Amino acid sequence: MAEPVMRALEIVVPPIVAANGTTITYHGLENIPERGGALIAVNHTGYVDWLPASLAALHRRRRLRFMIKAEMQEVPPVNFVIRHIGLIPVDRRAGADSYAVAVQRLKEGELVGVHPEATISRSFELKEFKTGTARMARAADVPIIPCIVWGAHRIWTKDHPKSLWRNKIPIVAKFGEPMRADDTVERTTAALHDTMTTMLHRTQEEYPHPAGAFWVPRRLGGGAPTMAEALAMREAELAERARRRAEGLAPEPARGRWRRRTASR
Repeated sequence: MAEPVMRALEIVVPPIVAANGTTITYHGLENIPERGGALIAVNHTGYVDWLPASLAALHRRRRLRFMIKAEMQEVPPVNFVIRHIGLIPVDRRAGADSYAVAVQRLKEGELVGVHPEATISRSFELKEFKTGTARMARAADVPIIPCIVWGAHRIWTKDHPKSLWRNKIPIVAKFGEPMRADDTVERTTAALHDTMTTMLHRTQEEYPHPAGAFWVPRRLGGGAPTMAEALAMREAELAERARRRAEGLAPEPARGRWRRRTASR
């Protein structure tokens, strides 16, 4: 099937990444299957975690279709990309449709990318996993490939300025051995979390972490929030979002400001 936008991105993005000074080191590429459906489960520390995972798939001559929050469709350029490269929008209030699409894609032999944590971890540690990854793997009868991306959060993450140009930031993308769904969703989810925690800690041990840096976990002497502090921040964020929604406010797409919803919306 011809996919001109996807093909254009495959040609243009790698040279841009290289020219930007960003180096990506891959480990375990052989664990990405050369053919057939599989779920790529990626930890979530920032807004560009998808890029190293997608480029890794490209090294295997595969295309990775990430699940992405549906709100991103409100940004016209992003919506164009979503529609033309086959990303899977997820409405968190009604996720059955996106779940069915992802399962069908997996059954058709595609690679689907998912963040089991669902949201960015401000502590840069693994948060509790949602069960969707395990349920999809079981429904589609495909393996889960655990993936740890580390360093990309230095480029762009929550609560901190972007560093998009000439950043020369090293990134590591590590892929573990394929995992099959266990007899229960709970056991599969727990096994995936344990595996990815071990992978994360090993990856961090091999990466230099300056003391006090905002992108370094507190456990390693950094300035990131603890998991408890990050949870409190997330709860406050959700409460503020609910308050604004109740008052009829919506974020201004272009500038991130809030404005009153109009009747037409």
